[in-house]
Formats: sequence, structure tokens, C-alpha cells
Amino acid sequence: MSLDHYFLLGRSGLRVSRMALGTMTFGNAGIRGIEGSWGSDRADARAIFDRYVAAGGNFIDTADSYAGGLSESLIGEFVAEAGLRDQLVIATKFSNNLHPGNPNAGGNGRKNIMRAIDASLKRLKTDYIDLYILHTWDRITPVEEVLRTLDDLTRAGKIRYAGLSDVPGWYAARAVTLAEAHALARPISLQLPWSLAERSIEPEFVPLARELGLGITAWSPLAMGLLSGKYRAGGQGRLSQDASGSGLGLFTDRNMAIVATLERVAAEAGRSMAQVALNWLVNRPSAAAAIIGASRITQLEDNIAALGFTLAPDHVAALDAVSAIPLPYPYSLFADDYQAGILNTGTSVGDKPPQYQPPLFLPEVRDYAFGQPKPPRD
Repeated sequence: MSLDHYFLLGRSGLRVSRMALGTMTFGNAGIRGIEGSWGSDRADARAIFDRYVAAGGNFIDTADSYAGGLSESLIGEFVAEAGLRDQLVIATKFSNNLHPGNPNAGGNGRKNIMRAIDASLKRLKTDYIDLYILHTWDRITPVEEVLRTLDDLTRAGKIRYAGLSDVPGWYAARAVTLAEAHALARPISLQLPWSLAERSIEPEFVPLARELGLGITAWSPLAMGLLSGKYRAGGQGRLSQDASGSGLGLFTDRNMAIVATLERVAAEAGRSMAQVALNWLVNRPSAAAAIIGASRITQLEDNIAALGFTLAPDHVAALDAVSAIPLPYPYSLFADDYQAGILNTGTSVGDKPPQYQPPLFLPEVRDYAFGQPKPPRD
């Protein structure tokens, strides 16, 4: 597999690379446009962008709040200068408020979405956005209002597809169901944190995504750099030296065990820790793409190389085991052994006949939509 091996995103016809280029660090500024010590300046950002595209990558992820809008502006410049608008899939987001004192410059109401889309289009130097994503659930705006607004933007040609990020599972399910029931443009993706260190989405969101045709794009696939081996508890670095001394909650006994196992597997596989962690993730069921961020070309090259090998089954099993999380209620009631004892006592029940052949259209949806290679047909 490589960056120029494309898959459909969710139940749609949108073809994307298995790794999206995350551009939150593009522009040497903080989240509200305040100059900071992290991030990439214009020259470094351009070099990273060019290398990603040269490798076949076509999926660019940004947001109106990244670097106070500078990330979108840089992407707009790079795409226009390279003449690549039709070739690339640009995803951006709305929700976050960059205008203190103005309550309608944030959240997910129609007024803010209409304001945000025009501002993003201007910064991105384009007349349409490929994937427009609700950045964060605001707990206030009715889902019907969000769906109608996104449908209007789709019909107006300002966006091609819509997605959701950081929302409750019930909200995503309601959004898709209402869209289908009322013939509105339906969301095609979910953007959520997912990594060896963060697997809490798996009981609820992964089955939801598979059932409703939502491709999951994973943010922070290296757990803020923890899974790259860059940070250690009590060591040096941004996580090690945060003001609380807690490493932003990442230096737990569980995570240190994950890092130790990851380090061993990486050594045995002859790969970097980051490559192994990313390889494990992009091969999870329903993982459509991992959003990789890079501040240096060498970091980007290392991440891209994660697509170039297959982990041994025993290595996958070791990583699965050390990172496993207890199933919360009610998912503990759905475990195979538990259900076998209370529902199928004395019998063996499968979900389909042994010779079951799905309808012809299903592989197009099931296999491509969730990043799985389509099986050969006779």
C-alpha cells in the first residue's frame, strides 16, 4: 500500500489516501493566532506539502481555527501555486470561535456556518470545499438545523461532502438517520481520536461507522508523539515538561506498557515505533485514514513509510493485547462468550449461512468504503 493507493471515504464516491496530511502546525502561531514556538513556518510547511503530494497523497486536513486561520491561508496559497485544486481533497472545519465577544462566531448554528464557510473559502482561495466538517458538538444547536445548513451548502456547490468530528455516537447516528429520512446530504465521515493509546471509540463508534457508512479519519494517531518514542515519563520534551507535570495525562502505567511493547515490536520488525503504530491503526476495521502531522520532512517520510509493510500476526496480537481496554456497559453484555451462554445455550449460531454470498452491491460499499481491499470475484 502507498499514498497513491486510494479508497472511498465512507459510503461515498470520494477517493482519498490512507494518510491525510494534518496541517494544524502549518503557520508558526497558536490556536488563536498568537505567535508561538511550535509549528512550521511557510517554507517548511511548503516543503512538507510538496513532499506529501509528490508521494501521491491527495487528502489535506485543516480547520478555520488552526493557527488562527493561517493554516487555511497557507494551504490556499500552496494549492493555487501548484495548480492542484481538482487533484486534491481539501477538508476543513467549523465550530471554534476566534472572535471573543461574538457568540455567533462559534458553535454550529446556521449563522456561524454561513459566516465560517465564506471565510474559509476566501482563505483557501477556492470556490468549493471537498469535505466540510463540524469540528465539535456544541450541545445546543438542533441537529436538524446543522443538517439543513450543510445540505443547503451542498446544493449551492460550496461543499461537496459533509462530515462530523468529536460528537457523541447518538448524535452521529441521529444525523445520518435524519438525513436519509429527509433526503438531505448525509455525513460521510467521522473524525475522532484513535491510536494504540486511545481506543475508547472502538465499542461504540467503530460498529456505528460500519453500519451507517461513515469512514473514520483518526486524529492524533501517535498520541501527541508518545507512540513515536519521542517522550518518556520524567524525560525531556513538550509532554514531559508541561506545567502540570502529568504529560497531559499520557504518562500512565497502561501507556508506558504500550510504549514498551511497541518499542519491542518495532525493533523486531526493523521499523520505527511511529511506523508500527500507524501501520497498526490504518489496518483497523473502519479506519479510513490516519491524519498525520509533521514539522519536518524526515518526520513525514517516516510516517509515509508506515504504509509499506505488513505486521506479523504475533506482533499485531501483542499490540492488541497490551492496548486492550475493558468493555464498558452495555458492551460487556455483547461479548461472544457471554452471549453464547445466555442467548445461544447449547447451540452454535452464526450471523450468516456458511455459503452466504452477499448481494453484488455490498462489496462496493463494505470493502471500499471502510478501507478494506475488495476480494476477487469469479
